[in-house]
Amino acid sequence: MSTLRVEQLDDRVVVTLRRPEARNAINAAMIGELHDVCASLEQQPRLLLITGDGGTFAAGADIGELRERGRDQALQGINSRLFDRIAKLPLPTVAAVDGYALGGGAELTYACDVRLASPSAVFGNPEPGLGILAAAGACWRLRELVGGSVAKQVLLAGRRLDADEALRFGLVTEVVPAGDLLKRAHALLDRMARSGPLALRLTKLVADGAGHPLTDDLAQAILFESEDKRVRMDAFLAGGRS
Repeated sequence: MSTLRVEQLDDRVVVTLRRPEARNAINAAMIGELHDVCASLEQQPRLLLITGDGGTFAAGADIGELRERGRDQALQGINSRLFDRIAKLPLPTVAAVDGYALGGGAELTYACDVRLASPSAVFGNPEPGLGILAAAGACWRLRELVGGSVAKQVLLAGRRLDADEALRFGLVTEVVPAGDLLKRAHALLDRMARSGPLALRLTKLVADGAGHPLTDDLAQAILFESEDKRVRMDAFLAGGRS
């Protein structure tokens, strides 16, 4: 791949955005390659870690390409369809953010389930300054993540959230030194990987849905009949007796 470094592991895939000449800005080639990653994870569900190379997550979408897009491209939802696909991957996704995550880069992190940040992380959506809007999920995902007031400050007033603010508003789960960022992200994924894969998958499906007691009951009914549930509970009970 020309814009990504992809590491395939048994229980996870690690994707590093790599366009150093453009501070990892998201262009059409990167979108296509991320779609390929999604296809692989839909076929063989695993955890996903996304990060950026060179002290930047992604400084936005490629403005040169955006400059040439018109109405028809907007209606195709080029970026939004990708980020929605990432959000709907079967197993959890984690963004490890070092440096700038702006515009489309920020929207990519919003589509992930969990975000960790280094002290230099900065989140923002400056799209209105370019005469467009943040149309790849920020207008509604950010509101769900940090609340309506803060989201409007970011989207309308150009406020950028540094790492401490992102932590305070719940956008990120932890702020760790840049040198420890990937280690902490992998530790988080390790903790997720210890859970039952079907339980994790159904929990994400239910948590991302509209929510209904019947949905919970149906998902639990599937899990109650699984062999994984019996093995894990037998091990728990055996440990409790020892």
